[in-house]
Amino acid sequence: MNSTATPAVSAGFTISGADDLAQCVKENGQAGWSRLFRKGRVLFTLLALLPMLLMVRLFRPVVVFRFGPLSTSRIGHFAADTEVYLCEREAGLLGRRTLDIFYHGSPVSNRQLKKMWDRRLRVSALANRLDQLNKWLPRGEAHRIPWRSNQDRDVHGLLDRTQPHLEFTSQEERWGVEQLEQMGIGPDTPFVCFHSRDSAYLDTVLQPPLSDSWRRHDYRDSDVQNYLPAAEELARRGYFAVRVGAVVKKPLETTNPAIIDYTSMHRTDFLDIYLGAKCTFYVGSGDGLAAIPMVFRRPIVWINYVPFEFAHTWSSQELFIPKKYWLHDEQRFMSFREILESGVGRFTRAYQYDDAGIDLVENTPQEISAAVMEMDGRVKNAWHTTGEDEDLQQQFWSLFDISDLNREFRSRIGADFLRENRHWLA
Repeated sequence: MNSTATPAVSAGFTISGADDLAQCVKENGQAGWSRLFRKGRVLFTLLALLPMLLMVRLFRPVVVFRFGPLSTSRIGHFAADTEVYLCEREAGLLGRRTLDIFYHGSPVSNRQLKKMWDRRLRVSALANRLDQLNKWLPRGEAHRIPWRSNQDRDVHGLLDRTQPHLEFTSQEERWGVEQLEQMGIGPDTPFVCFHSRDSAYLDTVLQPPLSDSWRRHDYRDSDVQNYLPAAEELARRGYFAVRVGAVVKKPLETTNPAIIDYTSMHRTDFLDIYLGAKCTFYVGSGDGLAAIPMVFRRPIVWINYVPFEFAHTWSSQELFIPKKYWLHDEQRFMSFREILESGVGRFTRAYQYDDAGIDLVENTPQEISAAVMEMDGRVKNAWHTTGEDEDLQQQFWSLFDISDLNREFRSRIGADFLRENRHWLA
């Protein structure tokens, strides 16, 4: 029988000759040995750490050592989850006599943020193996850092009552000033950051397999060009308007020198953090980068916010306007009460809106400008509210129930948006 005439199948490969078969077996064997070696090395490390973990458990009556990962792959969770954890720990909500040791996940979304958290937290790669070993052994729950679902939500309203847990070194402060000057922003020049979410970051950086497409988040996207009238007005009022974001689908279409497309020309990991920390206020659309100004206690205007019930309610420095929920079959918008009582205000996947026959309608340039100018007035202490506005705000927030998402209600919905849509309060 001619060995080259009939293909042989071995280890998942099709081989057309004896020499090729031998080579395949050899290569596959090398790969197998390599995998076996890696697994053996991990197992050896875990066995070597077993006495240490047993000592950790013996010390539990005195001090509870806990281990857990930092959510590093998405900048929003990397910043907000960690800051809210520190606020809750400072408030005594996470247990006493505890010592928490973290480790980084992969990939790391922002190296500057990693560097700053490493200065603030106990971080060790060894904690990863100890955490893994602890999970394998029974009764290890007490030694796990108590991350909760929706960890990025400040449900206890602590951000308003605490100071930021991140800070720049003096060298970083000098570097930040220099970098801003290179962008044309002087030391005493106010600037506002703005960002309109699109799918470019998740598609480009995380690159999920097709079976786990990030398309499920597309309902949160919006068109950055609708923000330009607000940016133009900010420039007229003496601000620089800086469009931020790590990766975006398209550049800005503007010739105004006071509107900077930072993402396309100046973007660095360091400036992502520095700009969010130093801006007069931030204009975002449910994007993770907004966690940076939140962590540094900068005022935030949320535009096109969705899901509706996930609106940040806990900060007196935040206001929002939501996307509008259009019932396709009935050809009408849903009221605020309908959104909350029907459960659609918690939809977090694009297909859920499609299945319910709901089209999410973006805020108009006029609605965006009104909300942004309201924040400008508020940060300058020049915003004058009326009795009617306060009554409308009270009616709006009375629609929300205390829940796992919201317990404190200090934020505001945009005054002009609420006036124009007061009929949705019924």
